[in-house]
Amino acid sequence: MNAINTSGSQLHKTGTGRLSREERRRQLLDVALVVIREEGADRLTLGHLAARAGVSKPIAYEHFGTRSGLLIELYKWLDSKQVEALREALKGVRGSLNSTADVIATAYIHCSADTGGEWHALGAALSGSEEMGAVHQELLNGYIQLFASALEPCSTLSRAELERRCVGLVGAGESLSVMMLGGQCSEKEAAETFASLIQGGLCASPPQP
Repeated sequence: MNAINTSGSQLHKTGTGRLSREERRRQLLDVALVVIREEGADRLTLGHLAARAGVSKPIAYEHFGTRSGLLIELYKWLDSKQVEALREALKGVRGSLNSTADVIATAYIHCSADTGGEWHALGAALSGSEEMGAVHQELLNGYIQLFASALEPCSTLSRAELERRCVGLVGAGESLSVMMLGGQCSEKEAAETFASLIQGGLCASPPQP
């Protein structure tokens, strides 16, 4: 599963030969991701992006406003690709808890591997940003809901309890992704550990009052 495609795919032009606004934005995000992969997040400025994309600086500023705005949009764009890939992997899953956990874990960890570390590089570059804190929480909430919806048919827990457990599961998935990207474990090991945590997290009974 290839969650992110930045191989320079051809964009369709309008009748005037110019890219539409959305196509230009996509082109700039594609180039921004290449800059991070080749030069690191510190080199990604609006001016440098414009130069690498072959457009004027005002065009880059028109789309993103500030460097922080660019980094946040790129972070959200990468997240949307990961969510899309995860949803695709979960289509048609109607099996046991073990099989569902395997699909979630394999897809989530693979998507993290597929970004090659850009996801975490962006997160580090945006650390301390008040706006980024709100964006990160919003995206985490999206994963919590996605995990809970996928696991609900396999669980006897209430939806509220299931969502609380998914908070911890999403955090575990993030931490295992960091370990994998840091070379502390393989993708296979990270996925297997994550699947075990998902299974164990849903098997335990909720605490009694």
